Amino acid sequence: MPSQTLSLSQSQRLQMVLAPQLRMSLEFLQIPMLEVRQLVRQEIEQNPTLEETPTAELSLDAERAEPAASADDGAQEMDFEKEYEALAKLDDEWRDYFFQDAQSEAPSEERNKSRQFFFDSLPQQQSLQEHLLEQLTLAELSEADAHVARLIIGSISDDGYLTASPEDLAASVNCDLEHFLDILGVIQDFHPTGVGARDVRECLLLQLERQGKDKTLAADIVRHHLDRLAAKKFQQIARSLKVSVEDIKKAHEFISTLEPKPGRIYSTDNPAYVLPEIAVQKTDGVYTVALNDDQLPRLRISRQYRQLMEDKRTSPEVRAYIQERIRSSAFLIKSIDQRQRTIHKIASEIVKAQSEFLDNGIAFLKPMTMSEMAQTVGVHETTVSRAVAGKYIQTPVGLFDLKYFFTPGLRTAAGDQISNATVKDMIANLVATEDKSKPMSDQEIMDTLKKQGVLVARRTVAKYRLALQVPPSHLRKSM
Repeated sequence: MPSQTLSLSQSQRLQMVLAPQLRMSLEFLQIPMLEVRQLVRQEIEQNPTLEETPTAELSLDAERAEPAASADDGAQEMDFEKEYEALAKLDDEWRDYFFQDAQSEAPSEERNKSRQFFFDSLPQQQSLQEHLLEQLTLAELSEADAHVARLIIGSISDDGYLTASPEDLAASVNCDLEHFLDILGVIQDFHPTGVGARDVRECLLLQLERQGKDKTLAADIVRHHLDRLAAKKFQQIARSLKVSVEDIKKAHEFISTLEPKPGRIYSTDNPAYVLPEIAVQKTDGVYTVALNDDQLPRLRISRQYRQLMEDKRTSPEVRAYIQERIRSSAFLIKSIDQRQRTIHKIASEIVKAQSEFLDNGIAFLKPMTMSEMAQTVGVHETTVSRAVAGKYIQTPVGLFDLKYFFTPGLRTAAGDQISNATVKDMIANLVATEDKSKPMSDQEIMDTLKKQGVLVARRTVAKYRLALQVPPSHLRKSM
C-alpha cells in the first residue's frame, strides 16, 4: 500500500475574476435610485475625500462652468491655512454652543418623563400576536391555562389561522385535548372575529356565529357546501338544500362580505414606494426623455484634500492614503455617471420604438427583446437586464416598469409581430364584454382572436388567462 504524504505544488491557469471596482459599477447599475442614494451616503461617511455639493453652491458651480463631479477640477484653490482656521473656529463655536445647551438642559425627572412620553407616542403598527396577548390579560385564565393560550397565540399565522394541529400542541404541554380545545375556544372569542380557526370553513362559521346567523341558510352552505359554492354550482346546492337558486345567490352575496383572512388587518407589511427614474414628456409632437436624478447627491472631490495633496509638507504616508481615497471617489463618481448614461440611452431607445404605444395605447405595443436592445445600444444583453431591473418610467399614459416593454411577440395573419402584452389585453377585453350567462371558452377566445388576425394556440390562451387571474368559463358563468 503506497504511503500518503502532504506536499505543496504550484500551477498556472487563466480565470476570469471581477475586480472590486467592476463589481461596484455593476451593482450601481442594477439597484434602483433610492438604494444608490443610500450606498452613496455610506461611501461619503467612510471616504473623507468625497463630499456632496451643497444645494446653494450648485448654481454657482454652473455659472463658473465647474463640473462638480470631476476628479481633476480646475477651480481656484482656497488657501488651506485660512480654510483650516475658519473650520477650526466654526467647530469651536459649535462645541461651545452644544456644551452650553447641554448644561442648560441638565437631566431631570420631569425632562426624562417628557422624553419617554415622546417615544411612547410614536405610532407603531401592532401585530396580530401582540393584539391577542393584550386581550389575553383580560381573560382571567389561570397561569397554567394562560401558558397554553400563549402557545396557541404563538402558533397563529399572520392571516389568523392556527397552523399546528391541536393534538400536537396539546401533547407538547401535557394538556388534555378537550381542555385544550376549551382554551382555544376562548381565543376564538377574541378580536378579530374568526381568529384561531383551523380552516376557512371554521373561520366563516365563527363570524356567522358572532353575528347570530349560525342557524341560517348561509351557515348551512358554509358548513356543508363550501366547495360547491367556490365553484358557483348554485343549482346543485339549491337541489341539495331544497331552496331556490335565488336564495342561494343571496346567501352567496352575504358570505362574500365575510373576511377569509381575519389577521390581515394587523399585517405589518410595509407598502412599496416606487420612484420613477425616467420621465417622458411630449413637446411639439416629439417625446423627450429626462432622468429624474433629484434624489441623487451631487458629488465632488473635497478641495481640502486636494490642497493637502499639493502641500509639500504632507507626509508620504498621508499623501498615499489621500491618493487612494481620491481614486476611489473618482471611480464612484464615474460609475454613477455611467449608470445614468446607460439608463438614459436605453430609455431613449424604448421611447423611440414605442411612440405609437404612447400615442394610442397597449394595442400598439411592439414586441422587443433585451438582445435587440443590446445590439441597438451597443452593450451586452446582461447590461440591459441590469439597467432595467427595478427601474420605472413615468409616461403621459401612466407609470411602467422598464421590463414591461421587453415582451416576446406573436405573429399575426398579415405576418406582422404583436406583443404578448397586447394579446393579454385583448383577452381581458373579450372576457370583460362577454355574455355572463354564456362565458367564452378558451377555444372560443382563440377563434375570436384568429378572426381579428391574431394566431395563437388554445394552450397559449389558457396560459395568458391564468396570468390575468381570470377563472375558466364554468366559474365565470352567472346564472
